[in-house]
Amino acid sequence: MSRSPMIVRTIPALRRAIDGISSKGVTTALVPTMGALHDGHLSLVRLAKRRAAKVIVSIFVNPTQFAPTEDFGSYPRTWNADLALLAAENVDLIWNPDVKTMYPDGFATKILTEGPAKVGLEDRFRPDFFTGVSTAVGKLFTQCRPDFAIFGEKDFQQLRVVTQMARDLDLGVKVIGSRTVRERDGLAMSSRNVYLSEAERRAAPELYRAMKESAKRLRAGDDIKAAMAAGAALAVAAGFTLDYFEVRHAETLRPIAAVKDGPMRILVAAKIGTTRLIDNVSV
Repeated sequence: MSRSPMIVRTIPALRRAIDGISSKGVTTALVPTMGALHDGHLSLVRLAKRRAAKVIVSIFVNPTQFAPTEDFGSYPRTWNADLALLAAENVDLIWNPDVKTMYPDGFATKILTEGPAKVGLEDRFRPDFFTGVSTAVGKLFTQCRPDFAIFGEKDFQQLRVVTQMARDLDLGVKVIGSRTVRERDGLAMSSRNVYLSEAERRAAPELYRAMKESAKRLRAGDDIKAAMAAGAALAVAAGFTLDYFEVRHAETLRPIAAVKDGPMRILVAAKIGTTRLIDNVSV
């Protein structure tokens, strides 16, 4: 039987709740989200439940990771549906601060990240994105004090950035990546998929197929440039405009010159219509 999670929206209430959990001496896992939850998010919650005795889900649409031209105002907000889903998963605590709580008047601190945040992928097109992510996630970690934090692999560069930040700042949080959850036709689940028109939604899975084609060629020993060009061509033919379609070292996200140079990950960002999708696959 599902039970209603505790919902907190202020720092004092959160501290009381976290202190209460800590006093029991049990492990906690945090699943940071921006709401508009789908099965991909729920897979993170289920992994969190396997890792820890208590599960916290944060719902905060973070304005500092949106550029002025991006969709902060129109980003889907589905509180009632989100609450029902999290109650069905028996989540223990929902942390739902507003912008003023996270960034009060006079807020003047940012977490600037380099390493995987400066490799010419998302950072090339969204130069302030990872500063916004790192600052918000750093705050969530210190507010909630979890033992584990669960992030989806769909946002692979973000996963690498947050992992590095937690390690570098000795935040005491083990960041765990969870595999990308896909629709039956291969499209990675994303809150932004609701922006796709019917025709765009039919074409969108071709991005995944294009990545798989390049990965197949790389595993067969094809030249990197030729293998990536073949996949990129498939994506373009399906109607995508590519921001990047690249293979990188799976840990550092640095460019690689040959298959022998290390574990590989294909990372993609592309627009179809006005919707920008990101995805990745391992090689």
